[in-house]
Amino acid sequence: MAGVLCASVFAVSQTDSSKPPKITEEHRVNLIRGLQAEHAFAKIALPQGKKGITLKDGKISPGQVELGRIVMKEGPSSNVGDRVLITNMIMEGDKIVFELNGGPRKGLKWYQHISISGGGADIPVAPTDGRTLTATGSVVTLVFHDYIPDVSPDDVKQMLSSVLDFTAMTVAEAYAKALPPKVQEAIKNHKVLVGMDKDMVQYALGRPPKRYRDKDEKGREYEEWIYGTPPEEVQFVRFLGPTVAMLTVMQVSGEKVVKTEREVELAAKETEAKPEEETAAPVKKIKRPTLIAPGEVGPDGKPAPGGSTPNSTSTPDTTPAPHFASDAK
Repeated sequence: MAGVLCASVFAVSQTDSSKPPKITEEHRVNLIRGLQAEHAFAKIALPQGKKGITLKDGKISPGQVELGRIVMKEGPSSNVGDRVLITNMIMEGDKIVFELNGGPRKGLKWYQHISISGGGADIPVAPTDGRTLTATGSVVTLVFHDYIPDVSPDDVKQMLSSVLDFTAMTVAEAYAKALPPKVQEAIKNHKVLVGMDKDMVQYALGRPPKRYRDKDEKGREYEEWIYGTPPEEVQFVRFLGPTVAMLTVMQVSGEKVVKTEREVELAAKETEAKPEEETAAPVKKIKRPTLIAPGEVGPDGKPAPGGSTPNSTSTPDTTPAPHFASDAK
């Protein structure tokens, strides 16, 4: 019996020792100091609102499709590659809540209601701006098991790395890191791939010196960007919508290279505008004004709206015609 008791005590102690210790008050303060007001770059689109996104065991929720729907409905707080700022941290229970770009709460803080009277005017202690009343921030919640373990700021940054990039130095670098490896390599080597979008082409080659719009042999409207001038190599990047559909390269040797086969597949953007015919509101028919009384036949031989046809068996309208007084006296 004593042996079984000792074994059970040993198992419990072994289980408890495998768990990381809880965060101390000192390390809690260090964590806030190390992350509060820290800048990062968004690696995914972050929605406005209180829900935001949740990270647990490295998994992001909601999923990619549902997150796209929320961004469409609530609006984006930050797009991929945008710089974000951690403006507040809330540590409670088993989670840390990070408010980004002011968070989702609208309205004034308690200290923004305080003002000092002097010189015939009230001077607010903490001035406000328009962003306070129209908060467009987001929330990222990092969830642990049972409690917040004793972690350092660097540990937390690593846990948030699938959502926020704390290592990028520029917007371009942050944007490139969020792209597929094949696209990253192409941008690094200043090359265009069929299937890229306009942002990717600009990161690879810069702003186009020349561009024009036209229609192809199928009647489709396209936009073409031209890089380079003869006798140097010239690239013609043709877009159908937001995507590169054809790349034509006139090399220095005079050889012409044309690429139309898609080289990279990108996920469809949920926020892309729908075609005009889908979003256009239905046209309502407006009744034209008329002086023909209901039941009378117009010049075209058709009865006025609300009246009956000449062959109708309904009782004829016996209302006398309106009488207009003469202006002559």
